[in-house]
Amino acid sequence: MNMELYIGGCAQGKLNYVLKQTGIGRDKVIDAAEISENEMEEMRIINHFHMLIRNLLRQGKDPEDLVKAITAKNRELIIISDEVGNGIVPMEAEEREYRERLGRILCRLAEEAVKVERIICGIGQRIK
Repeated sequence: MNMELYIGGCAQGKLNYVLKQTGIGRDKVIDAAEISENEMEEMRIINHFHMLIRNLLRQGKDPEDLVKAITAKNRELIIISDEVGNGIVPMEAEEREYRERLGRILCRLAEEAVKVERIICGIGQRIK
């Protein structure tokens, strides 16, 4: 698998950084907040991955299963996600579950990825 994972805070320039580094066009970017299962095979870059996890949890679906299916079909996938584990722990149980599940999924993806970078102020820092 040649998957890559890019994480960072909100509005840190992750998508622009990835497009500049890879040379991939915006036409290959899927916004995970609006993804459908039919689009899984056409993906090259998933932006806002964290929103996919949030939406699946709200729909009562198992995000781990869908993520496994997506990565199995897309061996060259690039995933861009906000990092939500830093900061104040939310009071709402739903928000805590979302944060926990996303963190665990990102940990698993980081293990499988050939490259992991954190983007801060549009600058990448290689983690793996």
